Amino acid sequence: MLNNALPVQPLGIKKRGEAVPDTTEQIIHNLDNHAAAYSGQSVYDFDNNIMLHWYARRITDLADPAAAVLELGLGHGFSARVFSARFKDYTIIEGSPLVIKQFRRKYPDNPAQIVEGFFETFDSPRRFDLIVMGFVLEHVADPVGLLNYYRRFLSAQGRLFVAVPNAEAMNRRLGVQAGLLDNLQTLSENDRQLGHLRYYTVDSLRSDLEQAGYRLRRMEGIYLKPLTTAQIMSLQLDPKIIDGLCQLGVQYPELSCSLLAEAEPV
Repeated sequence: MLNNALPVQPLGIKKRGEAVPDTTEQIIHNLDNHAAAYSGQSVYDFDNNIMLHWYARRITDLADPAAAVLELGLGHGFSARVFSARFKDYTIIEGSPLVIKQFRRKYPDNPAQIVEGFFETFDSPRRFDLIVMGFVLEHVADPVGLLNYYRRFLSAQGRLFVAVPNAEAMNRRLGVQAGLLDNLQTLSENDRQLGHLRYYTVDSLRSDLEQAGYRLRRMEGIYLKPLTTAQIMSLQLDPKIIDGLCQLGVQYPELSCSLLAEAEPV
């Protein structure tokens, strides 16, 4: 399964002004070790291309282009290209120097402002109209703590968008029935390479948001995928069919590959 941000190490949420721990050098090394999974040489890049472009497009459709946007994680750079073309005030936090270097080498003219640093220790006097956590929460040791921490960076009318992989997706349900997966929460070798710690469900994502002090405004799916990636690719489907599967996903989050939630602070 895809993701748009490198795994966040279990540092815990830091108070403002608190120093990054002595293990910073090792943490950066660990983040960079996952960078190969974001180099665009995986069979799952087919899914990534579909879902990362789709959810970024959905957010731009739902957001004011004048919004000040903060995104956690650079990852493959899919959303960075979409958001930087839509929002003039756009900032990304990324913990891996190697991922930043890869992105700047590939897209030297991209105007996004990239802040190198850990999600848990980010601090700013600014307040943002939109905060995006695209495929971040499945990596972190304390997702509720991270969600709660970023409430302080939202403006009075600010909104949070969260995208996560869905354990109950149709293709994963089929995998369990066919004996290809032990259960819906099973992590694959690809998940481990990407640093995934968990899958979400509609209920567990709603629960984490509510525990962190948010009110859910919208929950929709990203890409209703009936078969495995290799099977879908072998069919060489018309792009209109792929787009149709994404449109269906909006209506059926519980069966889609991933979930997209829009929330606001309580």
